[in-house]
Amino acid sequence: MFYGYYNTQWYYMLGYILVGIGVLIMVLAQAKVSSAYSKYSKIPNRRQMTGRDVAFEILQQNGLSYIQINEVSGHLSDHYNPSQKTLNLSRDVYHGRSIAALAVAAHECGHALQHQEGYMPLVVRNAIVPVCNISQNIGWIAVLAGLMLGKSSIAWFGVILMSAMLLFQLMTLPVEFDASSRALSILNDHYLMDDEYGGAKSMLTAAALTYVAGVLSTLLSLLRIVLIVASNDRD
Repeated sequence: MFYGYYNTQWYYMLGYILVGIGVLIMVLAQAKVSSAYSKYSKIPNRRQMTGRDVAFEILQQNGLSYIQINEVSGHLSDHYNPSQKTLNLSRDVYHGRSIAALAVAAHECGHALQHQEGYMPLVVRNAIVPVCNISQNIGWIAVLAGLMLGKSSIAWFGVILMSAMLLFQLMTLPVEFDASSRALSILNDHYLMDDEYGGAKSMLTAAALTYVAGVLSTLLSLLRIVLIVASNDRD
């Protein structure tokens, strides 16, 4: 009996360690992207174009003139909204003339280009969003119910449902990497000098790492749930 209790405590402790590692990974990734943005937001591009200017030109040149470019509040709150056909840029990016501003604006245009051509990973990711949200909520309920009722089969079913969020994040990786690749190609061809391109690449690479960190953090959190359910199985 004491041995079982000891093992249960060990499972829980390991679970908390995994979550702590996940949080640390996310903090480090966010710190890296903040550092990169802070650095390159202070370096103006030689063409003195704003993020809004670059976004406007990219959209115009690719037959996306119907997409409205909006200024939104928040720091790095930039995003493309496919349902409303809007490209939303934070104030610093919208008005900014820095290398970072151009990199972020071009990246969001990359998502608009993906949507225009029906880029498959984006289509799949958008399609599974409702399923993932529902699965995550039901998954938590199933895990808690299974643990409270001592029904491991219900708890394991909940773990499977919760894995849908990890699937969503995995599908997000190619979407974000591709948007950055498109952005860098466009910036290199039309907007940035050779010595400016490296800054844009560093900025977007740092941003991409946050999505990788998100996947790792979710995976570690899921492993914690697995350990909790497994420990109850052993009991």
